[in-house]
Amino acid sequence: MSSLDIHWIVILSLLIFGAFLYLSTKGLSTLKVIGGLAGSAMLIMSFLFVLLAVGAPFIKPDMQFATANMDKLSTYIPNFDFSYFTTISLLVFAVGGAEKISPYVNQTRNPAKEFPKGMIVMAVMVGASAILGSLAMGMLFDGSNIPEDLMRNGAYQAFQKLGNYWGVGNVLVVIYALTNMVGQIAALAFSIDAPLQIMLNNADEEFVPSWLRKRTSKGVLINGYILTGILVSFLIILPIFGIKEIDGLVKWMTNLNSIVMPMRYLWVFLAYMMLNKAWKKYKDAEYKFTKNPKVGFAIGAWCFLFTAFACILGMVPKVDFAKDPAGWQFSLLTNILTPIVLISLGVILPILAKREKKQSLK
Repeated sequence: MSSLDIHWIVILSLLIFGAFLYLSTKGLSTLKVIGGLAGSAMLIMSFLFVLLAVGAPFIKPDMQFATANMDKLSTYIPNFDFSYFTTISLLVFAVGGAEKISPYVNQTRNPAKEFPKGMIVMAVMVGASAILGSLAMGMLFDGSNIPEDLMRNGAYQAFQKLGNYWGVGNVLVVIYALTNMVGQIAALAFSIDAPLQIMLNNADEEFVPSWLRKRTSKGVLINGYILTGILVSFLIILPIFGIKEIDGLVKWMTNLNSIVMPMRYLWVFLAYMMLNKAWKKYKDAEYKFTKNPKVGFAIGAWCFLFTAFACILGMVPKVDFAKDPAGWQFSLLTNILTPIVLISLGVILPILAKREKKQSLK
């Protein structure tokens, strides 16, 4: 893949995305099946990776940890410089995603009890997997000399090393590849459907045009999918103008995601703050994070400010300007313009909806 021309990578990405987009239009039942399989498989593989990594030194006593001084606390404390703070958005991006299941809350048996419990269990599992997985990765890769392609191939290289330690060759790599494929299909399907459900499920006709709220017989927001397809296709094509190889593409897409995805949380936190401001009106709501509106407002404000701080600093390119000035400029430009374009789209839709409503009244 490293030698593959960026143009071919873009073409393949468009074809794969088109196939996944079509799959996700098959409705929620398909999403449930794929999501259930992927979630279970990825969770099992995550903990299996940790167990195999921790057990490797016992079957191979001469094994040397790739990262030095893993028994010292100082090894785990980062350097709190400007470069570190520009990566906070990646942390927010890494732990985010749980909000994608919010449109399906009411489809649980007892939403008021089961949904909060499910979120707590998921948070614990994600946290445990991230911490233990990081320790396991430190055993296999030198934290002070990270490979250039680690973001793209790190997981496969890790399972390959574990396979060699345990004497099973590339079996673990193949299993992980298949699991990851199913997981990516599910993640993409939910990433497409869930935001559309959040935005358009009970959309007010004063803010969203009727053509965007159109559904098929299966309840699929067909024009929402088309709009998503156009926007994502544009982002897939964009790297042709400023990125030369696949590792740069993966880093660019990951960093751009770490800005755009957490940025949408800002509106959630702002809305939560406003709900707490209007506590008397909504105090009898079925779902409440806290019973004290002042505490709720403070939590919402802290989350808003922290996320805004992370997103703004995340716009600083992670590319070395001296090595690739064109790539640095491309990253900075797209990191700034992409959120502006997406926010502008959110401003335009209510204008179109109001114009449509006025025309219907004539």
